[in-house]
Amino acid sequence: MPTLLHIDSSLATDGPSVSKELTAAFREEWLNQNPDGTVIYRDLAAEPIPHLRAAEHVAGDSTPLRATLATELEQADLILIGAPMHNFTVPSVLKAWIDQACVMGRTGGPEGTAAGTPTVVVASRGGGYSPGTPNEDKEFVTSYLNAVLPAMFGLEPEFIVAELTLADSVPQMAELRDLAAASRTSARENVIARARDLTAVPA
Repeated sequence: MPTLLHIDSSLATDGPSVSKELTAAFREEWLNQNPDGTVIYRDLAAEPIPHLRAAEHVAGDSTPLRATLATELEQADLILIGAPMHNFTVPSVLKAWIDQACVMGRTGGPEGTAAGTPTVVVASRGGGYSPGTPNEDKEFVTSYLNAVLPAMFGLEPEFIVAELTLADSVPQMAELRDLAAASRTSARENVIARARDLTAVPA
């Protein structure tokens, strides 16, 4: 029976969230293809994980939380991470999860116990940060995760991105609304397609 580890990190616990909308679409399609599958879900904004302290770092997985997070990673056949851009980078709650879940001697490192697990990151950002745009050099979500997930967990993430998500609510971005809608539609199509493609993950 396959297991999906689904991590959301949007700070929008009650209001609309593009990243959560897209990860939910992925999860729904994955469950359609795996009706007996198991989902381990963490909404990091609704139930924040504390930042790693020195004593916990030294103790490793002898602390209950770090042991639980490590086990969840090890149980997963597929990892799904929602990562909206906040102040050019990932939400602090996602950084806290990474720090706590990376247990050296277990999950930590490129040869860790979760290494090789297929990983899909759904990233969203209010503006445009694609290659060739003026803000390209300020994109520290996919660039950060593309560095840290392989180095710290042995994961090779693939990214699905929705851009310009603030176009509908920011008057100055009105002329970008068609591009925003196209980006969101494309991202939704891609998450559903990848959820379908990745159903062949071994249980």
